Amino acid sequence: MTTLQPSPSSRAAAQGPTQGTTQRKAPVWRLDARQRCDLELIACGGFAPLTSFLGRADYESVCTHMRLTSGALWPVPVVLDVPEPVMRAATGHGRLVLADPYGVELAALSLTEAWRPDRLAEARAVLGSIDPAHPSVGRLADPRHEWYLTGELTVKRLPSHPDLPPLVHTPDQLTTEFRRRGWTRVVAFNTRNPMHEAHRALVLRAAEAEDACILIHPVVGPTRPGDIPAPVRARCYRATMQALPAERAMLSLLPLAMRMAGPREALWHALVRRNYGATAFIVGRDHAGPGRDSTGRPFYDQYAAQRLVTAHAGEIGIRVVCPPALSYIEGVGYVPHDEVPPGREAWEVSGTRLRQLVADRRDVPSWLALPAVVAELASMR
Repeated sequence: MTTLQPSPSSRAAAQGPTQGTTQRKAPVWRLDARQRCDLELIACGGFAPLTSFLGRADYESVCTHMRLTSGALWPVPVVLDVPEPVMRAATGHGRLVLADPYGVELAALSLTEAWRPDRLAEARAVLGSIDPAHPSVGRLADPRHEWYLTGELTVKRLPSHPDLPPLVHTPDQLTTEFRRRGWTRVVAFNTRNPMHEAHRALVLRAAEAEDACILIHPVVGPTRPGDIPAPVRARCYRATMQALPAERAMLSLLPLAMRMAGPREALWHALVRRNYGATAFIVGRDHAGPGRDSTGRPFYDQYAAQRLVTAHAGEIGIRVVCPPALSYIEGVGYVPHDEVPPGREAWEVSGTRLRQLVADRRDVPSWLALPAVVAELASMR
């Protein structure tokens, strides 16, 4: 990693504003969508033990070892990346105001460190690839946000979500609600897509196996380009909740920005759900996978995420549930794919197939998706 130090005067300012600098207005950085999500989860405890964006030593340790310098498991860097003019303004003042797209102040960073990392080395370490077909490689290859900043974070308010229903909760709010309901065992389900019926069957099977209640906890921050917009997905999730047992299931929207980092991201997701009070977490095949690379091959082995999370099961503080792939048999329902009787016709289910049927205005069978979910997806046409 290459570090470019600010000027001597800037370094002094980064250690704390002097009497002269306190009279000057701090520069303002309007956070992008990923950075707003990261700030919110740092501030509310979703990213515990993080209390700010990573400093250089922690960043390098995470990239290399999947751990903070404290030894705590943390597989994905959470950093504040800014252009050089912003870095110079921040180090010159010693403080950077973090704002939403409208200029509303969310937090302030009292700067302690600024460095320029090798972002392609980060891509190789965290994503396992520098292939531009990976949706996160483009950001890391973009030279415009080449500086990383950290310091003491003072949060004024959490970002708002005016385009979403009031279902974004903090970890404290969720754990309080679990206690109110008397839930002691909670299995969390992550998704970035509308839930189809195989998802619902999978969640119900996991809840039964864990003797647990259900937390549908979809991510509503940036995901992969081309995904269904979060407001539409939120309506789909509410429709799905009508087909889950009301006394044993709840929906909460998670403002997390996905990196599509496959195995590392699956481990990250498990740690975050632990922070939100879940006692078990479902890790799917190709969890957080971005699809295929520029040669047409999957970026990650379909079971790599399950293997990595299971390998760390003893220290993550949450049970790992690795469900089998399900297939649909007419008149029987969903069964594990390897339990389909020889010669029996069975259908595999995918979100891609569901979206294609809706886009083509073809009938969607009720065993594939609930009519209410199909209606919400059709509203996008």
